[in-house]
Amino acid sequence: MESLVILISGNGSNMLALLEARSQIDRVIVISNNPNARGLEIARKYGVETIVLDHHAFPNRQTFDTALAERIDAHQPKLIALAGFMRILSDRFVQRYQNRLMNIHPSLLPAFPGLGTHARALQEGIKIHGCTVHFVTPKLDLGPIIIQAAIPVLPGDTEETLATRVLQQEHRIYPQAVCWFMEDRIIMNENHVEVLDSRICELTLYSPGLSE
Repeated sequence: MESLVILISGNGSNMLALLEARSQIDRVIVISNNPNARGLEIARKYGVETIVLDHHAFPNRQTFDTALAERIDAHQPKLIALAGFMRILSDRFVQRYQNRLMNIHPSLLPAFPGLGTHARALQEGIKIHGCTVHFVTPKLDLGPIIIQAAIPVLPGDTEETLATRVLQQEHRIYPQAVCWFMEDRIIMNENHVEVLDSRICELTLYSPGLSE
């Protein structure tokens, strides 16, 4: 039985996109460090098992990460997907799930790692923005890139309008990356990701291309 663990902290919009496209996944478990995360309610409406692990109940990051790993391992997931999980994970935790821990980031990495990506993109005056799905490594937002989607920065764009259009692309490429992984179509070649049988979409710039 193929299972997926999704880690959330807030509204869970990317989690919802994953739940709505859960092909090749037999079981999904959602874990949140925030007991008030709205995404928990959404997950329960989809009949998904939820677990709350409040990080405030732990004295430090290491003890929280140890408890989190125990909850994850109890379900033996094939993949762990971060979907707005607002915790910096320890190197030990990340290494434990090497090449099984996936994240979505709202920029075209390696540009604009960290927070405030849309504001920084506007400040720099870039013309192309987007989002990236990547494997998580101890170096923040610098793991092997799986798929990216690019959009133009339009005249008059604000941080909010740019964020909205990028989020639409996040909801497309994150389920695609998870699907590729669950179908064993992702191949690691040193620090590079190859995707078997991907096809270029002509409507929006994706790399690699989305299957229709």
